[in-house]
Amino acid sequence: MPLVQFAPLSSLVQPVLWHKLTDLKIDVLKLSDAAVPLTGSYTIGRTIKDRETGQDIALPCNLTVGAESFESDFKAPHGSVTAPGMLRNFNTIEEFKAVDKTALFNEEAQLIWDHILKTRDTAQLNRFFVITFADLKKYKYYYWFAFPAFVAKPAWEIGDDGWKRAHAELGIEQLTFIHSHLRNSASPYFLVGKDTFGKVKAGPVEDYSSFFSSTGPEDQLIGFVDPSADPANPGWPLRNLLAYLRALYPSSTSSIKILRWRDTEAPSPNAQWKSQIGTLTIATTTEAISEANTRPTAVGWEKNPQGKLGPRMADLAPMMDPSRLAAQAVDLNLKLMRWRILPSLDLDKISSTRCLLLGAGTLGCYVARALMGWGVRTITFVDSAKVSFSNPVRQPLFVFEDCLDGGKPKAECAAASLKKIFPGINTVGHSMSIPMPGHPIPNNPTSLNQAKSDVAKLEQLIDEHDAVFLLMDSRESRWLPTVVGASKKKIILNAALGFDTYLVMRHGARASSLTTGHDGKPHQKLGCYYCNDIVAPADSLTDRTLDQMCTVTRPGLAPIAAATAVEILASLLQHPDGLYASPPPPTTTGSANMDDESTNSVLGQVPHQLRGFLNQFRAMPLVGAAYDKCTGCSETVLKAYETQGFDMLLKAFNETKYLEKLTGLDKLFDESEAALESVEWEEEGEDDF
Repeated sequence: MPLVQFAPLSSLVQPVLWHKLTDLKIDVLKLSDAAVPLTGSYTIGRTIKDRETGQDIALPCNLTVGAESFESDFKAPHGSVTAPGMLRNFNTIEEFKAVDKTALFNEEAQLIWDHILKTRDTAQLNRFFVITFADLKKYKYYYWFAFPAFVAKPAWEIGDDGWKRAHAELGIEQLTFIHSHLRNSASPYFLVGKDTFGKVKAGPVEDYSSFFSSTGPEDQLIGFVDPSADPANPGWPLRNLLAYLRALYPSSTSSIKILRWRDTEAPSPNAQWKSQIGTLTIATTTEAISEANTRPTAVGWEKNPQGKLGPRMADLAPMMDPSRLAAQAVDLNLKLMRWRILPSLDLDKISSTRCLLLGAGTLGCYVARALMGWGVRTITFVDSAKVSFSNPVRQPLFVFEDCLDGGKPKAECAAASLKKIFPGINTVGHSMSIPMPGHPIPNNPTSLNQAKSDVAKLEQLIDEHDAVFLLMDSRESRWLPTVVGASKKKIILNAALGFDTYLVMRHGARASSLTTGHDGKPHQKLGCYYCNDIVAPADSLTDRTLDQMCTVTRPGLAPIAAATAVEILASLLQHPDGLYASPPPPTTTGSANMDDESTNSVLGQVPHQLRGFLNQFRAMPLVGAAYDKCTGCSETVLKAYETQGFDMLLKAFNETKYLEKLTGLDKLFDESEAALESVEWEEEGEDDF
């Protein structure tokens, strides 16, 4: 007759178990490698249906352990049975490798055997153990499970009929009774027979000697909850059940009828019952009966994924390192946005954009937070001020402690705050001044070298970033980054605040060899912050009153302007023309033309300028053309900067009318004055009233 083959158990470790082990190691075990009780559970064997062939595929016989497995009052989930075990965690990988695994395995096998003989209890038949080493620095966990199972000699055989469907022999009534019994029983093993009145009954295996007193041999069943869904091979728990019966009842168990219980669904007349019945036999002799109390050999070390006897390793660094957990979680909203609403949204293009924030005040703080919300991972601050007591309530990256002892440098403090919010951000702050027109550089080596160093540092920072935000509190401080950014063809975004108005704009790009956009239309040369002025930037900071020294503005204006600037950047990055994206043309009403889809990105329109009016809760899109005499972005200024370098900048800083002369604004101004003077104005007399 065919030998009975058994499907071994496999460990299924939930990641939360390692979280719990980490806490246990740090707070309780420390340097102890003492055994810790652990409880697992397994369910009735399950199958899945192959979509192509329609055939059922048996899933492995899994014993599951999780964080709750360490609890003394652990209860198996509904439909599962428990298996007792223990865990030993070693302090080093060397100890884990060097432990005498054979001796440890034999100790556990002997414990099961002694429990059988001394107590006749089946509670330890499914006992397992696991050895571990927890590398808490790298969040790597090495582990090896063992499921001791006794080897029968000679081997068990099954009749020529093999395993048969139980419903064909037992009938719906008896199967329904067993199903009901198991719903109220936590034991993985049970007996099924008939009482003196011929009614079906069920009981624990521990009652074997008396349970079948009124049941004929043909109606005696020994059942177990089978974790194997393989129709040919019963699960591992049957091995120790058979060893239990042979050890305690060798004279009456040479031929037994086994019920493999494999049904999870509630009974019904049309149910497809999966449980099976088979008759197992074993050759027996007088000598075998006399040696029944001798422990047989045992097997049960789990194989690794390569099919060899060896430990496994769980690398939970991506899950257990809080920084990595945060990195996965902070982008959840963006990923859901792409998943559900905008499948074509290129999140990588946004997250990889390196942003330079010139100004770490109210606008700078809000811009940084909005950029983080979009997944931007590189944010650099530049500011020369320190945190003052008036800042924290308006600038969300600072707190009261940052104001003490003269105040922390704003740029460095803002960067440190971003790190606290999300450790995965790549951020740094630079405390430096930006040289400005109208603010002469003293003619001494120290001042000149410092100015030259500041210019070089700013040029380096702009060169290392993709987008530059101008968020300073003066007009002239925006001039140098405007020139450098235009020369290097960077994205420049400008935000300026009034009392209840704001202006947000993107600077136009320098001419490109690509003369047309994705729609075939010529690129539109857009203006910069200075294109609408016929006066060069000059000193606006000297002799300011208190209200002029502070940006007096409605509190809600800065976050609106900051968020608008970031949203324009996001839309610009999604536009096929990128830096050269054309804005939607305004209509006669001052609003944008919504019908021109060629100007849109996947996020919608990419305006050139937005002027907001908080007193009207209105934003007006504007388009401004580039001015060939602009003191910030004209080719005259850019070529002078690129050919003369710092010498040209020094003239702009020190000479009041240099930029007007360079661009020709002085002649335009003189011509305008002359034209006005040549006009003959008629004077109204008294009689005209």
